[in-house]
Amino acid sequence: MATKKLTLQKVLPFILIVGGTIGLIASLILSYDTLKISANPHYAPACSLNPVLSCGSVINATGDHLFGLPYPFFGIAVFAVLITVGASMLAGAVFKRWFWLGLQAGAILGLCSAYWLLFKSVHVIHALCPYCLTVDIFTTIMVWYITLYNIDQKNIRLPKGQTQAVYVWIRRHHLDLLVLWFLIIIALVLKHFWYYYGKHL
Repeated sequence: MATKKLTLQKVLPFILIVGGTIGLIASLILSYDTLKISANPHYAPACSLNPVLSCGSVINATGDHLFGLPYPFFGIAVFAVLITVGASMLAGAVFKRWFWLGLQAGAILGLCSAYWLLFKSVHVIHALCPYCLTVDIFTTIMVWYITLYNIDQKNIRLPKGQTQAVYVWIRRHHLDLLVLWFLIIIALVLKHFWYYYGKHL
């Protein structure tokens, strides 16, 4: 019995739907906690587990707004769009190149924002938010595979020559590179907070 080979074109809709749904849930919880803290500064979110994993510290940080709105509110809109794109692809929708380039630009902007907030959490606030970390993880996964899909579909055109050979290697090791990236981030974060976790091991 022949087995169908999975391709990124077939898998990407599920990556967007699953990743978008998890990101949407995390953004909704963060939005709820943000509103509760705005009404009551002494409110303690359920995800404030210890001095390092402390949603309240991150949410209470100054500058956690864009155009007057908390960041989680934007997450709700962005993840809803990604879910819609994934569902549309499953239904057979075909998008123009300009759409994919726009989605790519928006995805990279979202990823930069996510990692800027992660940097700020680690080095300025000195606390981590579990739901924010969840958003970081699934944003990274979705941006990685949106980028690979766009290159595969020639929406992003690579120059000929050595660049193509490098990309072939990247495609062959796409999952290895993603796991390696997460291991590097985890190692850097653990190193920064080792003063706390080291004595609790």
